[in-house]
Formats: sequence, C-alpha cells, structure tokens
Amino acid sequence: MTQNEDIDNSAAPLIEHLAELRNRLIWAVMSYIIAILACFVVAEPILNFMLHPIEMSMRALGDPNPVMQYTSPQEYFFTLVRISMVAGFAVAFPVIGYQLWRFIAPGLYKSEKNAFLPFLIASPALFIAGAAFAHYIVTPIAMDFFLGFADASSMVAAIIPALTDLPTDVPAEPAQDTGIDIVFQGKVNETLDISLKLIIAFGLCFQLPVLLTLMGKAGLVSSAGLGGMRKYAVVLILMVAALVTPPDVISQLILFGAVYPLYEVSIFLIRRIEKRREAELRAEGLWDDEEEDETKA
Repeated sequence: MTQNEDIDNSAAPLIEHLAELRNRLIWAVMSYIIAILACFVVAEPILNFMLHPIEMSMRALGDPNPVMQYTSPQEYFFTLVRISMVAGFAVAFPVIGYQLWRFIAPGLYKSEKNAFLPFLIASPALFIAGAAFAHYIVTPIAMDFFLGFADASSMVAAIIPALTDLPTDVPAEPAQDTGIDIVFQGKVNETLDISLKLIIAFGLCFQLPVLLTLMGKAGLVSSAGLGGMRKYAVVLILMVAALVTPPDVISQLILFGAVYPLYEVSIFLIRRIEKRREAELRAEGLWDDEEEDETKA
C-alpha cells in the first residue's frame, strides 16, 4: 500500500510539469501564429526592405528602374508567407523566450537564475547584431560583387576589341554579330533566399560567445583549452562559413572575419569567469594551488 502511494505521489508532479509545459507551448504557438498574421499584413514592406541591397546595387550599375520578377502564379504569395513566418518568429521571440524562462526558472536556484538570465538577454541581442551586420554590410558587398562582376566582364569584352583596332587608314571590317546579350533578370524568391541565408547564418554564428561562455560556466571548456585550439577553430569556422553562406568566397571570408573575433571574445569572457571563480574559492579556502601548478605544467 505504501509503495502504491509513493508511486501516486511521484506521478503527480510529473503530470503538473506536463500540464505546465503544455500551457507554455500553447502560449508560445499562439503568439507565433498571431505574429505571422500581423507580419503578413506588412509583408510587402518587409520584402522591399529585404530587397533594398540588391536594388541599390542595380541602381549603382546604371539601372534606373530595377525590376524583380516571379515565374509562377503562386510564387509571390508563398514568398510573402515565408517572409511572414521568419519575421513572425522574430516578433514573437520575446514571448517564446519568456514562456521558456517561466518553465525552467522554478527549477533553478537563485544563483543559477542570476547566471542564466544575462545569456537569455544576450542571445537575441547578438542575433540582431549579426542579422543587421549581414543586411547592411555583407549583402550589399555580395550583391555589388556578383552584379558588378557581370558588368565588368561586359566592359572587358568591349575594351579588348578597341585595343586591337586597325589604323584609321585601313578600312574597317563590317560589324559582326556579337552573340547573345546576357542581362540580369532577378527572381524574387531566389534573391530573398540569399538575403535570408546571410541573415540567419550571421545571426546564428554571432551566438558563439553565448554558447562558449555557457560551456565555460559549466566547466566544459577552459580559456587555456580554447586558446590552444585556435588553429582548429580557424579551420572549423571556415568550414561552417562555407556551409551556411552562399557559394562565394567573399561572404565566407566576411563571415570568418566577423566570427573569429567573437571566438577571442569568448576566451576573454571565460578567463574572467575563471578568475572570479578562483577568487571565490580562495576566499572560502577551497582553492588548491598545487592542482593549479600541475595544470599549468
């Protein structure tokens, strides 16, 4: 009888936790759906904002009226739906993050709450910083490079025949057919894909300090260990940049140039955490100097 009562008592908290999780998920999903619907109303201005870098690149190359096209009846509608889903998640993230915090906070000690809360605030801030860096700096550079490359190729093709012109006293040959003119006719969804991939890639890669610092707080990594793996970190960051960015060297190098300093920042933050932890242990008389000497050796 006692055993059955113990089973019943242990089942009650589990049911309460599942009910709490269900309620938090309902609030998170409902906020996301409402945010999607709200963003769909202003999806066209958001799309214009996303396409602004390529518009400016096309204008800089001499196109006074840039035009983007879609090739199927449903393409534009689903493009707006996709924009609404991405923007809706960004709008609803504060509510989703708050529901996540309300679910896990009761199971944390006060010191753990104080340690975890700054990371919960820093994570979206770093994502926004990475997304803004991608939209305002990386995407315009990538668009200028690709569109300018085609324009430069046309200029070279026009200059080379001019360098080989015959003297003026020799009759010029009749003009010949130069072949097919190659012009850019951008599709809305493909251009949007490039912008979204860059924004998501940079936003996620800017989470590196949060991830490594949390691991450092948990004792899973150390500043000395990360410092000794710099050459491996360079290779890993380059591999990630090649996977998450469009297939061009420019955006990959820019992503590497932005993320690697964050790796060094993570080492600095973990070193500060280690010094603070050492000071606390010394104050409590729990720090072992012999163990520290063995570690350094």
